Amino acid sequence: MVHMTAPTSRTSRLSVAAKISSIVIATATVFSLAGCSTGGSAQASSSSASASTASGFPLTLKSPVGDATIKSQPKRVSTIGWISQDAVLSLGVVPVDMPKITYGDTDGDGLLEWTKAALEKLGATGDKAPALHDETDDIDAEAIAATEPDVILGTQSGITEKQYATLSKIAPTVAYPDVAWAAPWRQVVTRSAQALGLEKKGKQVIADDEKSIANELAKYPQLKNKTASVMYFDTAKMSSITVYTTTDAREKYLNDLGFTTPDSVKKLSKGNTDFYATVSSEHADDFDDIDIIVTYGDSTTLKALQSDPLMSKIPAVKRGSVVVVDNSSSLAAAVSPSSLSIPATIKQYTKMLAAAVDKVK
Repeated sequence: MVHMTAPTSRTSRLSVAAKISSIVIATATVFSLAGCSTGGSAQASSSSASASTASGFPLTLKSPVGDATIKSQPKRVSTIGWISQDAVLSLGVVPVDMPKITYGDTDGDGLLEWTKAALEKLGATGDKAPALHDETDDIDAEAIAATEPDVILGTQSGITEKQYATLSKIAPTVAYPDVAWAAPWRQVVTRSAQALGLEKKGKQVIADDEKSIANELAKYPQLKNKTASVMYFDTAKMSSITVYTTTDAREKYLNDLGFTTPDSVKKLSKGNTDFYATVSSEHADDFDDIDIIVTYGDSTTLKALQSDPLMSKIPAVKRGSVVVVDNSSSLAAAVSPSSLSIPATIKQYTKMLAAAVDKVK
């Protein structure tokens, strides 16, 4: 997930975020996919995915950068971008290759904690673990090709036409369906399940995650119908505000959690074809209709915002109804959620959101 005032891609958001405090703004904005290709080339697993036949093939999945035609059920899956690997793992399939993650990775092994747990559950550790490729500056197509995938999944990515053309020479490549870096978690699961011939399993994964959400929301009825927005503030400059639009997965996740999108954010989102919008801090008082704000930062962030003459004009900032997600925590990588991060972090996230809501009078 990520932060920056003028992000151009998910990777840059993460890279920018990474530079802002060794992290953070493409997701995610916020996460830096970095590091060298490591790990062994895992064999695709899952009793479902290894079936010799599957209905629905061949099939074509369209995207703005190119259409992927998958002739038969894939057995060797590579993933690119943000949360595709989590969707694949939640379907019971171990990728042969996936990106090395640094944003939200608390122990430096290139894996988010919930991704690691899923790999362990599927027995994909040691020499059975997926290879990890580098996406810090570009997608390492050579490393991906070395794992000989049958399909490359990047529903939550910002893949360009040039990258698509390169990867498609390796295997059918499924890119984002509408807007780069904007696919919400349900769409990532559904599209991955289609590509792998596991649509029934995909529906079950979504139902299980929705149950996890519902169970936590039952504890915090105060979240319902409050307005909320995910923003990013560069506290070293305070000259602008990055607002994640209604297209972005972060804002859609807040909707899942009972919040409504404020009119100010809807207005910024109208006609915007990107996942974020940047506005001058001189317009900070335009956001007087927001009950709570979710942002990335550290223990100094809220105080810095409240001390700024313009940012303090935002009512949510002034009263402290701000959820500051620590850049160095795994939760920062879950604000733009995946099918695996939701059950792993929903308790922590809803508790923080409820504490912010309780400050709204």
